[in-house]
Amino acid sequence: MYPIAYSLFFMEQRIQKILAQMGIASRRKAEELIIDGRVTVNGKRAIVGMKADPERDHIKLDGKLLTRVEPKIYLMFNKPAGVVTSLSDPEGRPTIKDFLKGVKYRVFPVGRLDYDSEGLLLITNDGDFAYSILHPSKKMPKTYVVKVKGIIGDDAIMKLRRGVKLKDGMTAPAKVRRIRASESNSWIEVTIYEGRKRQVRRMLEEVGYPVIKLRRIAIGSLKMGDLKPGEIKHLTNEEIKKLKELAP
Repeated sequence: MYPIAYSLFFMEQRIQKILAQMGIASRRKAEELIIDGRVTVNGKRAIVGMKADPERDHIKLDGKLLTRVEPKIYLMFNKPAGVVTSLSDPEGRPTIKDFLKGVKYRVFPVGRLDYDSEGLLLITNDGDFAYSILHPSKKMPKTYVVKVKGIIGDDAIMKLRRGVKLKDGMTAPAKVRRIRASESNSWIEVTIYEGRKRQVRRMLEEVGYPVIKLRRIAIGSLKMGDLKPGEIKHLTNEEIKKLKELAP
């Protein structure tokens, strides 16, 4: 009797975590779904923090029963410029969903890259994994190669390394190094540890060097390597393990 009760107790989990494990959304987005009243458990409206057992309880989203726990999917995608980091777009622009036709399970992007930006984007159905990559407390490094207008000077680089004051507050110090320069433009490598909207672009605009082209080449230990624009590949077990070790 006691071992069975003990087992059932530990099968219960918070609703937002169950939704994340099912690949419905990241844990933060799952909390929003719950707050909006779109999730019910055994016919009752769920609240954030409520616990349930996905094997025994009837959990519904928008009235649809959620029963299947899908295998975890971890993908890396080289997003081309001119593609929206979304599964749909009201303006009819290309989205990352257009490149996911061979993926059988529902997945979502981990964070985003601007429409005009390109490079490494993680895609998964593991909400806990997405949370570990995105949450500011994890300080997951993200590295970009950036082409800027003008020959970037030492003063601007020092400002970026110390942190730049934006409308939403000071940024954390960034790692910055020069790559090369032409007569009128510069290429630099920038590593940040936050995930604010259009952060790298705003930082460089603030120090006087507007971005011409931006490409993300690494997230944590994961490097894009020779993945071509528009290509997707599954992460190896070793790549997944290293990312999880960086953001426990």
